[in-house]
Amino acid sequence: MDRRKSIKAMFAGTVTSGFMFSGCLTEKEAEAGAEASEKALEPGGGYGRTPEELERDQRLMGETFFNEEEMAMIAVLADLIIPADETSGSATDAGVPDFIEFIVKDMPYHQTPLRGGLMWLNHESNRRYDLEFVKCSEGQQKAILDDIAYPDEVEPEYEQGARFFSRIRNLVATGFFTSKMGIDDLGYMGNVPNVWDGVPADVLEKHGMEYDEKILKQSIKPEERNDIEDWKDYEV
Repeated sequence: MDRRKSIKAMFAGTVTSGFMFSGCLTEKEAEAGAEASEKALEPGGGYGRTPEELERDQRLMGETFFNEEEMAMIAVLADLIIPADETSGSATDAGVPDFIEFIVKDMPYHQTPLRGGLMWLNHESNRRYDLEFVKCSEGQQKAILDDIAYPDEVEPEYEQGARFFSRIRNLVATGFFTSKMGIDDLGYMGNVPNVWDGVPADVLEKHGMEYDEKILKQSIKPEERNDIEDWKDYEV
């Protein structure tokens, strides 16, 4: 099964507002991203936060929950769930690990299940392959995930892992498909201005109707949509 296409299908048409974080950046890009984030947190800096919300955001962004080893595991998991394809980058390209790091501080009830799930994953990979999860081959990693990815088919001994994987899969999908990269990948256009050039001539003819020439003359033409009209030249 194509994991990426399956998750994309679940999210098509259900894009919600979210956060956009940087990931896998060069040092220069990271500094630029941090500067932009700081600016966004200033009053009036970009996304309409109250002073109390800004203060809370700044505090959360200044804290760290996951350690380096845990973040490395989250990055591997994220890219196994949503890998890069011919049209878009992977989950880590969209900054999903940073999104999850923020979410567990914003919504602390995720912290224990995710940290416990990462511990379970390492325990299972050590049991099977005598290796930590991030050191396993991609095939070995996928073999473990295949046993916990489908809740209706999970064996009793894998129920804890399945609950963890459902949670992190939802977070990865939410992080990716609410990022700019993910929204572009869905092809979501939002409220984009378009052009309606009236009822087709054959339909008008069928019903014995036609547009008034005066109205047609005064209507905005698609090729002139950016022109500023001087209406004083038209008859009333």
